[in-house]
Amino acid sequence: MKMTNIPSGLSDAQAGTPPIHGLIGSSPAMRKVYELTRQVARSNASVLLLGETGTGKELIAKAVHQTSARASGPFVRVNCGALSESLLESELFGHVRGSFTGAVANRTGRFEAAHTGTIFLDEINSTTPKLQVKLLRVLQEREFERVGDTQTVRVDTRVVAASNRDLLAEVEAERFREDLYYRLNVVPIYLPPLRARPEDIPELVSHFLAVYNEENDRYVMHIETKALDALQRYHWPGNVRELQNYVERAVVMATGDELTCDLLPAIVLGGTQPRPATRPRAADLETLTYELVQQGLAASGPQEDNLHAKVVNRVERELNAQVMTSCESVQTKAATKLGINRNTLHKKLKEYGLDGEQ
Repeated sequence: MKMTNIPSGLSDAQAGTPPIHGLIGSSPAMRKVYELTRQVARSNASVLLLGETGTGKELIAKAVHQTSARASGPFVRVNCGALSESLLESELFGHVRGSFTGAVANRTGRFEAAHTGTIFLDEINSTTPKLQVKLLRVLQEREFERVGDTQTVRVDTRVVAASNRDLLAEVEAERFREDLYYRLNVVPIYLPPLRARPEDIPELVSHFLAVYNEENDRYVMHIETKALDALQRYHWPGNVRELQNYVERAVVMATGDELTCDLLPAIVLGGTQPRPATRPRAADLETLTYELVQQGLAASGPQEDNLHAKVVNRVERELNAQVMTSCESVQTKAATKLGINRNTLHKKLKEYGLDGEQ
């Protein structure tokens, strides 16, 4: 069986612009990312990281911080898509005691916590218009008020933001403020998807093998040539994060010292991944609606007078369930796809008993 010894990386001379410590990949696309990261780190300019989910935007944000003059200051990360508007506002700017139900003490926000350092605002596209106004003020004036307070707080904090959506398209759709976009987009850095840099896959596999060999007390040191070819042909919708998961699984399941094709998911090898059919497909909603209407028309009695409401509720429940599944249960993404407010979606999920489903 033919095996490939995985390279540990290229020399600085081979790679041109050398990789930044902690970042993997020597492809031309990644060397451009390293070059821009080093250039922008020497300034205090805002940075906007763009790219698909799983491309490593947080790693680049940390690299901007660690290679800057602010490296001795704090690095604070906030996932803007994980919290509702009210919670995110308090998280970012802090609050004073009694400003809302549950505010039993003063709290310092993330912007204050990142003073003299860097704040990384992930999924910035998820913020509401109200929060976008406050963020614009922080970027322009370096000041804000805590929730429920009138005292102005001044901070010296660098902002690095990230989006997995085209923010300019969000601006055109009037979901994101144009002035905030240009304030954030001083230096944009685009992170290429893994499918655009397959030459980096051997280095990434080598890195993840070392990590998971150590964690699991294994010794998987080689990769079958056919397995590496399959990894480099695969389109990687989940990018580096997906590769990381597959390498971890291969290390755990391996019985020898090599990563072979049988340790990889069928989808990587050109097959299909079996999935449980727990919910109807979106294409089945029309059929479901028709069946419910026919059932209602066939029934009789005053208890069926609310037929319209029953059909609408049932179809809406199925639609919400399917969209939540397609968005991996991320409510912010699901709300955007449905064209409704996140809080509205949260109430509907609770109403239909979907908030506890996985």
